[in-house]
Amino acid sequence: DSAGKGFQLCCSLVALSFTGAIGLTFLMLGCALEDYGVYWPLFVLIFLAISPIPHFIAKRVTYDSDATSSACRELAYFFTTGIVVSAFGFPVILARVAVIKWGACGLVLAGNAIIFLTIQGFFLVFGRGDDFSWEQW
Repeated sequence: DSAGKGFQLCCSLVALSFTGAIGLTFLMLGCALEDYGVYWPLFVLIFLAISPIPHFIAKRVTYDSDATSSACRELAYFFTTGIVVSAFGFPVILARVAVIKWGACGLVLAGNAIIFLTIQGFFLVFGRGDDFSWEQW
């Protein structure tokens, strides 16, 4: 049973890393292709890096409570939603003011969607609170 969980964990980790690499590839293509050649969309990486932080803080603060919802958790959802919307809005604004081309904007938005789904998948796989959780790391 433990070997089965380990194999499942390994497959999940490989799948998450693969989808994360695909998302980052779309982001890099939106910046580095010869037709686009502008690296302003890389600032989206800041949003990608800070998006899990509110969840981590809320998880630590509300770890011992058994309530289904708390003000801290709801505030974390609010901040995370703002960060995700900003990550999708930033390339659209850059394309609207003609800093980047719309094709680059599409590639960055596709990369954002894939990377945010990967982050959500990470929390679904490792956030169960069993023996294999991210809290051990």
